[in-house]
Amino acid sequence: MSEYKKIESGKAELTCTLEGDAWNKAKEAAFRKLAAKVEIKGFRKGQAPKHLAEKYINHNEVLLDAAEALAQGALDEAIKEHDVTLIDRPELKVDEMNDDKCVLTFTCPVLPDVKLGDYKSIEYKKEEVKVEDQEIDNQIADLLDRKADLELKEDGEVEDGDTAVIDYEGFLGDEPFEGGKDENHDLVIGSHSFIPGFEEQLIGMKSEETKDINVTFPENYHGADLAGKEARFTVTVHEIKKKVLPELNDEFVKELKYENVNTVDELKNYVKENLTKRKEDEANRNAENDLLDKLAEICEVEVPDAMVKTETDNMIQNYEANMMQQGISLAQFLKITNQTVDQLRDSMKEDAVKRIKINLALSEIAKSENITVNDEDLQKEYDRMAEMYGMSVEDIKKYVPEDTLKDDLQLQKALDQLKK
Repeated sequence: MSEYKKIESGKAELTCTLEGDAWNKAKEAAFRKLAAKVEIKGFRKGQAPKHLAEKYINHNEVLLDAAEALAQGALDEAIKEHDVTLIDRPELKVDEMNDDKCVLTFTCPVLPDVKLGDYKSIEYKKEEVKVEDQEIDNQIADLLDRKADLELKEDGEVEDGDTAVIDYEGFLGDEPFEGGKDENHDLVIGSHSFIPGFEEQLIGMKSEETKDINVTFPENYHGADLAGKEARFTVTVHEIKKKVLPELNDEFVKELKYENVNTVDELKNYVKENLTKRKEDEANRNAENDLLDKLAEICEVEVPDAMVKTETDNMIQNYEANMMQQGISLAQFLKITNQTVDQLRDSMKEDAVKRIKINLALSEIAKSENITVNDEDLQKEYDRMAEMYGMSVEDIKKYVPEDTLKDDLQLQKALDQLKK
């Protein structure tokens, strides 16, 4: 038997009464466990008769052990009975404990109260999408550029856009520094892949010409021993390669091997459709983010610290996973940016609070609008995810449990309702 009582926003009490057969069996089990440790002269350890063992065992200890044995199960049943969502570990207090019954009260951190405000007045405004002819031309120019050949310049000078094959060595004063030397390096002039000012000073150089170039490393340069310092590079240009663009014609388009795209006109339509879709997606994201920002502004809720910690933990895990895909560890990132995990966590706190407020608000809207997720909704989403990731539905369910997916779909439905 259990009772539920909300005592304040984000906190509730679950009171569980243990009695009857369950309580008596728990006491017997606790006694046997304690009796097994009792040593009485004339009897093997734990083998003394019950009436003798009772003299050596504190009865309150029996009751406490019995209560501890039943506490978790009682809490689980009460949570299920009253549909309580815990956001952190509850605190346990024993209100009453005797041979007849035990009364336990769990003070539970729960989801806080949410005041939605006038959420129905929030407008979903998406910017009109338009693709200009110049944007299409620019995209096609990029395609031509990526397919360009490099032709060796027998004579002439380095120009913007050329690829210069160079040897270089860097010096601080008269001393060379580590990592500042390379040979036969292909450098695209205008790529901005070197220190600011380096590439510009190669313009005008000829093949087999050697020149000293003076630069200053940026203050935020990743190498702390070089950041902000003046340096000299001795550079020799060995070859100069000019970019030769292919001709834009139907043959070039066919070489791209885009499905059902064989002519220049079809390529332009293809590019326009892709640009339109990209802009539509961006416009949708911007409109949705604006709507959610406004929802967070009008939503009144005191976000518990436990929820903020959980959310920032998740954000840091995602952040670390993204960096690992780029070949850098979290420890390396923190070292480069000269910060600690706690400082990174603090920088994420504001965003974490906003995310929590949005999810709480959407959940409250789902309740207010009687938005539900049925088995058909779940199956459709599992089928979609299985197709997207090339996995079976059964395998997807191992990573995304039904309860988690159901919650996510309910929030999405609430958002879709707001966008109407």
